[in-house]
Amino acid sequence: MSSIAIITARGGSKRIPGKNIRSFCGRPIIAYSIEAASGAEIYSEVMVSTDSEEIAETAVKYGASVPFMRSAETSGDHATTRDVLMEVLSEYKKRGRSFDDMTCIYPTAPFVTAEKLRAAMKLFRESRSSLLIPVVQFSYPPQRAYIIEDGKLRFKWEEYRYARSQDTEPFYHEAGQFYCYNISDYLAADGTIRENIVPFILPESEVQDIDTEEDWKLAELKFELMRRKNADE
Repeated sequence: MSSIAIITARGGSKRIPGKNIRSFCGRPIIAYSIEAASGAEIYSEVMVSTDSEEIAETAVKYGASVPFMRSAETSGDHATTRDVLMEVLSEYKKRGRSFDDMTCIYPTAPFVTAEKLRAAMKLFRESRSSLLIPVVQFSYPPQRAYIIEDGKLRFKWEEYRYARSQDTEPFYHEAGQFYCYNISDYLAADGTIRENIVPFILPESEVQDIDTEEDWKLAELKFELMRRKNADE
């Protein structure tokens, strides 16, 4: 089976300027995604979709291909990942290339490793799923959430007031690092797969949204802990 890794890296980040190529623990953060995909040795192509020449140069430096630049339509603030992936698949089709599956990897995902990608793709293929999503369990049971009404706290679900954490059903949320798709199913669903989705569970210590400066610092701390743990194993 032929696979493509697509790293989506738009320029012009507003909350963290230059986010996709900013130095993270001494290297451009996008380098981690590129080297994880290349090191997994399971992809026919590792490419970066970007509208930025600077990002493109960095991507090529670290081993990715940038066969075409992202269009203006998929570079705006309201463009979705689906828009980008559809454009990438269309552009490759024009060049006479097609793939069986794809992994969309975010450029700010330093916790992604070659080992994780290999394990995820193995699970994805063996389960014959349409989509694999990395997830992490909520650290505190959402069932015991409070809401604020008229300035006062109350339980959202009163029936869970005295529930022990270990007795509540585990809830999960997306880790926001990468996604594996069966391309035939993806196109048939017009880029919105709702069924036949398999989870790839990650530890909370290796998951961190990076949307603010505080997030960035926390991610670097977690990353160093992960790197030390891997070195000791």
